[in-house]
Amino acid sequence: MDKELFSEQVQVERKLFSFELRENPRGRFLRVTEDVGGHRDTIIIPVVGLEAVCEVIARANTASNVVGSAEVG
Repeated sequence: MDKELFSEQVQVERKLFSFELRENPRGRFLRVTEDVGGHRDTIIIPVVGLEAVCEVIARANTASNVVGSAEVG
């Protein structure tokens, strides 16, 4: 059985994202679930990959801000 270590939710428009850091006998992992009108999709990220995933998200955010500011000007 999985043990929950951390849980948080983020509402973005009509989507609800749930982030759960969990642990089981095979190790720790982050479960990310997207819920849109009752339809759920989930991905599991092993904890050893969290830093790499966070770096990609940070670069995507930076790129979005650069593109967004270029479109405004």
